[in-house]
Amino acid sequence: MARRINHPALAGILLLFTLLLAAIAPMSAKAAPYAAMVMDARTGEVLHSRNADTPLHPASLTKMMTLYIAFQAVERGEIGLDDMVTITPLAANEPPSKLGLRQGQRIQFRYLIRAAAIKSANDAATAIGIALEGNEAAFARRMTATARAMGMTRTTFRNAHGLTESGHMSTARDMTTLGRHMIYDFPEYYNIFSRRSTDAGVREVANTNRRFLNAYRGADGIKTGYTRAAGFNLVASAERGQERIIATMFGGSSTAQRNARVAELMDMGFARAPSTARVDRPTPVRPQGAGNETPPPGTTARTVRVNGLVARSLRPQARAVPEPEAPAAVLIVDADVIENAVSEVLQTASVPDATPTPPSRPSGDVVLAAVQQATPVPTEPEVVTRISTSGSRLWGINVGRYGSQYQAERVLLRVALNEMSTLDGSLRRVNRSPQGYDANFMGLTRDGAELACARLQARGTTCFMIGPD
Repeated sequence: MARRINHPALAGILLLFTLLLAAIAPMSAKAAPYAAMVMDARTGEVLHSRNADTPLHPASLTKMMTLYIAFQAVERGEIGLDDMVTITPLAANEPPSKLGLRQGQRIQFRYLIRAAAIKSANDAATAIGIALEGNEAAFARRMTATARAMGMTRTTFRNAHGLTESGHMSTARDMTTLGRHMIYDFPEYYNIFSRRSTDAGVREVANTNRRFLNAYRGADGIKTGYTRAAGFNLVASAERGQERIIATMFGGSSTAQRNARVAELMDMGFARAPSTARVDRPTPVRPQGAGNETPPPGTTARTVRVNGLVARSLRPQARAVPEPEAPAAVLIVDADVIENAVSEVLQTASVPDATPTPPSRPSGDVVLAAVQQATPVPTEPEVVTRISTSGSRLWGINVGRYGSQYQAERVLLRVALNEMSTLDGSLRRVNRSPQGYDANFMGLTRDGAELACARLQARGTTCFMIGPD
């Protein structure tokens, strides 16, 4: 027989305890929706999917897009890795996870990238967006526009960090697509995601994905994410031999459970993917947003992103040179062309006795005398300080900006070996600037530069043309 509790205080305590249990039970049982996708990164073939097109909260997987745009901006000269960024109140007040940046603090852009990629720092991600677009809303619009250009049709971004916000949604398919672009569009930066720790300027930070990187053979990225609404998310990539697999998971219940499930997805991918396959790299996405169609002011050379052939030449129009009525007097300074120039002048001169044999290495005075002798009417000599021996080979291409001269030279050598036919005769040159080390091939014709960039784009290497000015 049940006993009635007559003590008012005890009855109140039991009632409160019952209500707490009723409230906690649904919360503990409720889990974030699950979704997954497995893709052969080489070909883009989907090997497994479940709820892959369901819009869900991406959490810090969002930072992959923040970083993708940051890499684009560095590559095209919008900002340099060593440029100083001033931290705004909005960035400084972001909730954890964070680097601990303070309002008014100045920090190099490279450290914001490291903190966002490795620590998944929300303050660093917001600072990146504000540095590039001036405010968070404008950067979110640029993120969404980039997603659309990438084929991420079910993704909308509202912020740079991924904290839960109304309308900020993505899918397992879209995040897998973004991860694939990150691997192939920016191979020179992708290695950052495999670092177990890194110097973020103000302190050393550990990788939020280090457990999976340490546990799964061949794993080299990419990004974790967690919020209460999203659960434990992960976009992971691993390479074994000639095979590379990307696996995405939304809605894990814990870090350990998520990592174990992603390892299973990876194993499934490696089991289903062919051992050899032709790598079909995704087409790099053009920079989106206002102000991204023309080069930024202050650049030393005009640059053009090429996705195929440019529609309009950036080379200045050649000046019209009328046929002279009488041979003009020309002083040629280049020593390696003096002999040929003197011979041509003497052979075409109208004065019959202008036939001296030029010395093997004539001086500038001898050349000027020969030219003046070939002129029927004494005039002031027109002096050309240099006649280019490269003809119309005044163009070049840029294949990236790097943090050290060694990195730039290594990329130049690799590209030269891969494109020997189109880059034959060009000069490899590393130009140092406050923003980094530019890897350039110089001494190309305009058509040659266009062709080289088109072929490099087809191979997944971003390329800029450098005009003669």
